[in-house]
Amino acid sequence: MTHRNDRTLNVSALARVEGEGAMYVRVRGTDVEEVRLNIYEPPRFFEAFLRGRAHTEPPDITARICGICPVAYQMSACLAIEEACGVVMDAALTDLRRLLYCGEWIESHALHVYLLHAPDFLGYPGAVELARDHRDLVERGLRLKKAGNTLMEVLGGRAIHPVNVRVGGFYRTPSRGEMAALAEKLRPALDDALATVRWARAFEFPDFTHDHEYLALSADRYPLEGGTVRTSAGRAFPAAAFEENIVEEQVPHSTALHARFIDGGTYLTGPLARYSLNRDKLSPLALEAAAEAGLGAECRNPFRSLLVRAVEIVYAIDEALRIIEGYEPPPRPSVPVPPRAGTGHGVTEAPRGVLFHRYELDADGLIRAARIVPPTSQNQTAIEDDLRRFVAIRLHLDDAELTGRCEQAIRNYDPCISCSTHFLDLTVDRT
Repeated sequence: MTHRNDRTLNVSALARVEGEGAMYVRVRGTDVEEVRLNIYEPPRFFEAFLRGRAHTEPPDITARICGICPVAYQMSACLAIEEACGVVMDAALTDLRRLLYCGEWIESHALHVYLLHAPDFLGYPGAVELARDHRDLVERGLRLKKAGNTLMEVLGGRAIHPVNVRVGGFYRTPSRGEMAALAEKLRPALDDALATVRWARAFEFPDFTHDHEYLALSADRYPLEGGTVRTSAGRAFPAAAFEENIVEEQVPHSTALHARFIDGGTYLTGPLARYSLNRDKLSPLALEAAAEAGLGAECRNPFRSLLVRAVEIVYAIDEALRIIEGYEPPPRPSVPVPPRAGTGHGVTEAPRGVLFHRYELDADGLIRAARIVPPTSQNQTAIEDDLRRFVAIRLHLDDAELTGRCEQAIRNYDPCISCSTHFLDLTVDRT
């Protein structure tokens, strides 16, 4: 270990995050001068090439933004288009959307907990190495992911980029027999989810907390497929007022925009915010799991977000079984959504946090403008702030250990940059 005071940590490709990103930390003496979470994937211009498309197309197009959480993009898009067209959804179809969203939460959270984040707490460089010594653990995670994927296949037609979702509902709805078979596959997954909570509660979580303003949706039940935006500081506004309260800015080191409140405040969205603002709306079984995990009324340690995700897996499976138990095939698979001129807004809770869509339509239903604000870009400023404070109290560590701890800290937020994973290429520059 060097005793020089000036240090630069530069990770050119972060491992075990979804996409291409990097980390840069510059230390001078005892001051952390600069922290950057670099997102350098080329822009994909979804908002631009949505312009001129029919109002029925966004669910299929925006699903391609992410292979891990396509349902989130489909649901936010549907809500926005339906609002623009003045359509009110049937309650039975809304429940089916919620059921589909449960499948995405299950598979996404299981992927993060077991394959991306748990190796950090268990001392392994990755899931492959973890599986060599603890095959049973990785297999349990894969079973959970498969349960979520199966739910998405039944409701969405396939697990990746579902094809059964449309504006107004679905192209077809499942039969009672299909739902009964689905329930049989989900029941053992609930046992796996509860075992996940018991397993993860024994992890050694670093002592670190933050005081970011939390932002999540609020509804009459634990939020997934819609609601009102609410924060821990008492702000509350509907989806239509999202852009009146939140602005995005370009920063030089990232192709992702940074979001903040219009008054300049930063915030954090995602599992910690969702749980802390909506804990009382968890099912009794999920509340019991949260208590067993040692989670209180709120959680402000980002490392313990893994526990919150484990509890949300319990909730999603429990909620899915509840919806299936009361299922009656709806009289129609979708409601008509005739085109009209207007502007619509949609917000839902993606696994990583609030996802906002806005569409402006002309009288023929062609899209004149589109805006999409994903959770990772909203969280980027908070991640950098956490990383700055995290590094400041760990400057006694050598470069290799400090770099590893920083990567783990970034993985707390499960940044969804895209869908690929890269091996670590580290450069340490000292002056």
